[in-house]
Amino acid sequence: MIKVLIADDQAMVRSGLRLILEAEPDVVVVAEADNGSEAVRLARRERPDVVLMDVRMPVMDGLEATSQVTEQVEGTRVIVLTTFDLDDYVYGALRNGASGFLLKDAGGDQLVEAVRIVAAGDALIAPSVTKRLISEFARQPASSDVHGLDDLTDREVEVLGLVAKGLSNAEIAEELFVSETTVKTHVSHILSKLQLRDRVQAVVAAYESGLATPGG
Repeated sequence: MIKVLIADDQAMVRSGLRLILEAEPDVVVVAEADNGSEAVRLARRERPDVVLMDVRMPVMDGLEATSQVTEQVEGTRVIVLTTFDLDDYVYGALRNGASGFLLKDAGGDQLVEAVRIVAAGDALIAPSVTKRLISEFARQPASSDVHGLDDLTDREVEVLGLVAKGLSNAEIAEELFVSETTVKTHVSHILSKLQLRDRVQAVVAAYESGLATPGG
């Protein structure tokens, strides 16, 4: 059973999300929060698999709440919810540990799929958000201070570069003429060596280290 915490300052939004999620046999909403501080407190208590986190909330915004939840509650992943795909908070939310990003007007099927994807340990970033993220990286100074980068094999560096471009495991497998299982193994080794939680953090590391560059 996937345990979900919903954090949004609008009661109607929370009710709508709960209704969609609890119609699924493998999902249960364990708590609701109407501000970021409450989201952090409830995440510590309930230890959900996934937090649906609104960005703009009173007391503590979703950006800071995301940071605290991912730092303090092991195993809990955050999907950031917002109204616009060009939200100024997107880059910061992903930097602060969010594993996914979803528009509030996404359909019920997309919401459920997102929760299942992130709960399974994968990352979820819409293509429009990937473009936004890369444009933000273009404005950030590269830093080689990424722990474990020198431990990667040449093939792992190659795979990381393709992950940074937003390619799926299947697409990477096709690009490198290897099996999808082999790609999954490479990605797993990359995350382990760089001490990263998921593909989102891998993309961040690739660009911040200068290993990947926008348009490169």
